[in-house]
Amino acid sequence: MTVAVAHKVGPTGRLALEHAVREARLRSTDLAVIHIVDSIDADRAEGYRLGISDEIERAVGAQPDLTWDLHLETAVSDPAAAVLQLVQTLAPEVLVIGARKRSPVGKALLGSVAQDVILEASVPVLVVKVG
Repeated sequence: MTVAVAHKVGPTGRLALEHAVREARLRSTDLAVIHIVDSIDADRAEGYRLGISDEIERAVGAQPDLTWDLHLETAVSDPAAAVLQLVQTLAPEVLVIGARKRSPVGKALLGSVAQDVILEASVPVLVVKVG
């Protein structure tokens, strides 16, 4: 089995990744890192992948007992749908996501990838909050 994490660059993504690493170690499973981007050209894709891989390596630490894979996908219009599609494909035991506080107006007008994933995921979701 696998623990999956919906990762993004920044504090929320780092926190989710740290918790996912812990969860994978507790469950003695592999880690699948899902990272969705709006768009990326082929010339920059490899550099971007290496930067994310470095962040994953820092979170995993010096213990080589954790196997992980990076799933870098492009989703121009609906990142939540892209995450949910990968969750269906990977069928993890649990999905870890990060969340941040939003204003009432932000909740009403802008929607939330995290909210959509929480409500629609076919697996248990562990939500970690920054701050």
